[in-house]
Amino acid sequence: MEPIRITAVSAGLGRPSSTRLLADRLAEATRRRLEGGERPVEVRVVELRDLATDIAHNLVTGFPGPALAEAVEAVTGADGLIAVTPVFTASYSGLFKSFFDVLDNTALHGKPVLMAATGGTPRHSLVIEHAMRPMFAYLRAVTVPTAVYAASEDWGGVDERVGELSARIGRAARELAELVGGRPRSGGTVEARGTGETDGEVEADGAEGAGETETVVPFARHLAALGLD
Repeated sequence: MEPIRITAVSAGLGRPSSTRLLADRLAEATRRRLEGGERPVEVRVVELRDLATDIAHNLVTGFPGPALAEAVEAVTGADGLIAVTPVFTASYSGLFKSFFDVLDNTALHGKPVLMAATGGTPRHSLVIEHAMRPMFAYLRAVTVPTAVYAASEDWGGVDERVGELSARIGRAARELAELVGGRPRSGGTVEARGTGETDGEVEADGAEGAGETETVVPFARHLAALGLD
């Protein structure tokens, strides 16, 4: 029986790295959530720090080296992805973005992704919503609702803040595990709602409306009816 594969991508630059620490904690929490099922669980962490030169070469030449090719396969072949970046200049790091630029823009289609970031201050916590979530939406990944941001004080601050971080990690891991548990294997895809739409018609939701269609009125027609065309 094929294992459930969870891959965590860490874009931390230091050693030790709080970004890697957060990636490890999220991966472990997800593994615990998935254990006990019919399939075994495999977890791998990809350190982008070790692939920085290969990523730069790939961007210039279009060809990945062996180590980068293996990392890309680990990410694209995973059942669930954990993506963690440090915050640089109010956004994700250049190394983090460059790695995902290397991927084909359909490689993460339908893949569950848990997003996380680390920074020196809580003021940068919205980087996940204004930078990371739009990027993964463009790649057509399925992002879990709960994202995890960890500031410096979350690691060694008061017990209340440390407990809040642990709670967020647990909640995000549970959501990722739930998405991964319902995802088909061997090339299956998770269709987004609305993929059955056609120009002018869309299938109605719900059992009662199965097979029925409703007409979608173009926006220009609405404006014309209001005398605003």
